[in-house]
Amino acid sequence: MSQLERPAGMLDVLRLPLLGKVLRWRYGRLVFQTPLIIIALLLIYDGFTGSQIASQNLATIAPWVHYRGLVIVALLVAGNLFCMGCPFTVPRTLAKRLSRRGPRFPRILRNKWLAIAGLFTLFFLYEWLDLWASPALTAWVIIFYFVASFVLELVFTESAFCKYVCPLGTFNFVYSTVSPLQITARNNNICATCVGKECVNGSYNEQPMILIDQIGLNGEPEETHTNGPDGVLGCGTLLFVPQIKSNMECTLCLDCVRACPHENVALKIRALGSELINSEALPKRWDISLLLICLAFMGLTNAFGMVPPVYILLQDMARILGLTRFGWNDATIEGVVLFILFSFTGLIVPTLLTVASSWLSNKLGKKRSSLRETAAAFAPSFVPMGLGIWIAHYGFHFLTGIFSIVPVFQQFLIDHGITILGTEPNWSFGGVVNTNIITIVQLGALMAGFIFSMLLAQRTAQRLYRREAVPGLLPWAVVILMMIMISVWIFSLPMEMRGTIMFN
Repeated sequence: MSQLERPAGMLDVLRLPLLGKVLRWRYGRLVFQTPLIIIALLLIYDGFTGSQIASQNLATIAPWVHYRGLVIVALLVAGNLFCMGCPFTVPRTLAKRLSRRGPRFPRILRNKWLAIAGLFTLFFLYEWLDLWASPALTAWVIIFYFVASFVLELVFTESAFCKYVCPLGTFNFVYSTVSPLQITARNNNICATCVGKECVNGSYNEQPMILIDQIGLNGEPEETHTNGPDGVLGCGTLLFVPQIKSNMECTLCLDCVRACPHENVALKIRALGSELINSEALPKRWDISLLLICLAFMGLTNAFGMVPPVYILLQDMARILGLTRFGWNDATIEGVVLFILFSFTGLIVPTLLTVASSWLSNKLGKKRSSLRETAAAFAPSFVPMGLGIWIAHYGFHFLTGIFSIVPVFQQFLIDHGITILGTEPNWSFGGVVNTNIITIVQLGALMAGFIFSMLLAQRTAQRLYRREAVPGLLPWAVVILMMIMISVWIFSLPMEMRGTIMFN
């Protein structure tokens, strides 16, 4: 078998009778985007005009309770479905055709440092501004996403917002490495001889353009195809299909499928987590490694923000730092101490632990590798642990409020003079009331993530250090063990309402 050919046997979703046809259709993505853009517009409208009580407004219930729970389920079941149906990229075609041909995103920013900063900023503002409790602020966040996406699409040739900036997309990129679907080529030999490379460049052209695929012995074209105004854009994140090894940066938009003139792009089913086992799947860069590790630690920080000890800690921090002496109000003081806490636990600690573990692992494993290479080798081990933490956190909100959308939607209709679903909202709808069920889900997610992370770390240590695998594994095993212990402690505590801290 040629090295360029893919192994057979994996199911190609695009060849399923009905679903495959819809996904390959020119407007297939719009089918998934249309419901979500309608929902986004409803959230903005209700966020500004509806009740500002968080539990009675679509703008707070839908994103902070239901979206976060459903996106985790989607990642595990089918992959990056939210990015596929992302409403914020609906204006992409308009932006691209208005901009015609802009520059690439600045080289110095073509990495994941902005993405890490974006995640940190979103989690910090979520806690500090109590976004979960403010319909109007949540509506403004949604508007910001639409504007930022459109502007960056308008200015740059690639989808810079999706690839380098968007916190939601970055979260999905990281944990779609576990998911069971991946874009791949059916036959890489075809890609090697492809003239237009439409999966990247797109098949859209202002004027019809004939491309020659094959020239016969007589010197005349034997096979051609035409790109023109009816064509579609290529991959927004500039992924060349036969070189794709990871779901990182793949929005699953399937534009590569629709643009390929040879019908050579497949959407294959793979084993859950198989990408994390492949040591060559992810680039060996500090930004990628720290993204995977820091996001797991941010999960711990974000969950810690919901339990009683955080109030005591923040008040002690404000007292030790003497912040009350400056005459600042509670909101300002809370912002300062939260920023310090989030920076320390979500960025500084994981970065220091990554560098220290890489150095100590090489030392104990008796291997001369760079810290960057060692960190890159072990970083995927933190994806299952991080995912388990986020499932435990988001699962709690989702399960406790899974049916709350019903009375909230009733309230939305009533507020706007529509009574087709009854005269009064039925506020008895809530979620799972049996806390034992929620506890089982949380512990199950945490333990599954812990076990998978330890197995990945062990596999990596054996590959890198061979006979010295056990001592080489030790630093990383200690970090992962520490994370599971802290996670179990946090999720064993009662969840409390935020926004009640008093400093003065």
